Amino acid sequence: MSFPSIDTPAVLIDLDIAEANIDRYQAYCADQKLHLRPHIKTHKLPLLAKRQLEAGAVGICCQKVSEAEAMISEGGVEDVLITYNILGAEKLARLRALADTVRLSVVADSKTTVDGLSDTFANAQTALTVLVECDTGGARCGVMTPEQAADLAAYIDAKSGLTFGGLMTHPPVGQEAAVQTWLSTAIDLISASGLMVPVVSIGSSPGMWLAHDVPIATEYRIGTYIYNDRSLVAHGVCTEDDCALTVLATVVSVPNNSRAIIDAGSKVLTSDLLGLQGHGKVIGRPDITISGLAEEHGILTADTVNLSVGDRLRIIPNHACVVTNMMDEVQLIRGDTPQGAHPVAARGKVW
Repeated sequence: MSFPSIDTPAVLIDLDIAEANIDRYQAYCADQKLHLRPHIKTHKLPLLAKRQLEAGAVGICCQKVSEAEAMISEGGVEDVLITYNILGAEKLARLRALADTVRLSVVADSKTTVDGLSDTFANAQTALTVLVECDTGGARCGVMTPEQAADLAAYIDAKSGLTFGGLMTHPPVGQEAAVQTWLSTAIDLISASGLMVPVVSIGSSPGMWLAHDVPIATEYRIGTYIYNDRSLVAHGVCTEDDCALTVLATVVSVPNNSRAIIDAGSKVLTSDLLGLQGHGKVIGRPDITISGLAEEHGILTADTVNLSVGDRLRIIPNHACVVTNMMDEVQLIRGDTPQGAHPVAARGKVW
C-alpha cells in the first residue's frame, strides 16, 4: 500500500503491529513474573505509553526530565523512572516539580549526582527514590564493581531527602550469567549492611527474550520492542512482519538503471548503521541497498533498480528510536487504513 493521501517522507506506525508487540512481550514478562517498564524513547507518544500500561506495565522509563513531562501531560501515567544522571540547578528544579505529580525514581552512579539530588529534595515531604546505576559490562554509565554499588547505596541511604531504591543496569547481550553474578554479589554486600534491595532493573531490546537468564532481576526496561526495526530482525528477536514503524518515501530521480534517489535522507532515516550494510531495508526489494544518505536524499543501488520517478517505497529503518525523534508527527495506520497524523509529544526535547 502506497498511501497516496500521505505526503512523503513520512513515518508510518501500524497500530495493529505495535499493539501485538506490546501484548506479546507483556505476556512473556507475566510468565516470568517480571515487572515490565517500557522505555518511551522509542515512540515518545503518551497514546502508546498508556496502551503499554493498560497491558500491564508497572510504569514507564524516560531518559530525560522533558520526556517525563511530555509523557504525563495527558494524564494516565503515574510511575516514572528516569535512567540518567541528573545534574544542574534547572534540571533538578524541574525534577522536584515532577516528583509532586507522579511516583518518581531516578538513578545515580556518583556521590556528586547524589549530593545534588539530596540538596534538591532535602525538605521534600516524600523522599526521592534513587537506584544505583551499575556497569555490568555494557560500558555505559554506572559504578564498576559490586563493592562500589554497595558503598553508593549506603551513601544514598544516609542522605536527607533520598531513599535507596535498588540497582539498575543496561546489561550486555550474551553475558547474562555474568550479569547475574555481578548483581547477586552487589545485593549480598548491600544486604549485609542492613539495606533492602527492592528493585533490580535491567533491560535491552536485543536481549529481550533472554530476561529469564537473569532471574535476580525484578523488572525489565525495554523500548524498541514496541516497533522493532532492522537491527532487531538481524538479532533474531523479531521478524520483518513484527516491524510497526516504516518510512514511506517517494522516488524523485532515477539517473540510470542501477541507481535511484528517494526523498528520505539522513534527516529521516538517520545515519545509524548498527553494524548493518545500508541504511534500511526496502520492503519487497531485498536486492536494493540504501547505499548512502545526504540530508534530503537517500541513494538506492541495485544491479537493476527497476524504479520510476514517482514510485513509493516503504523502508524498515536500522534503528527505530532515532527515526521517531526526527519527526514532529507520525502517521498512524492500521494495515492499509490511515488513521491520521499524531504529534510526537516528546520529540526533540533537550531536557
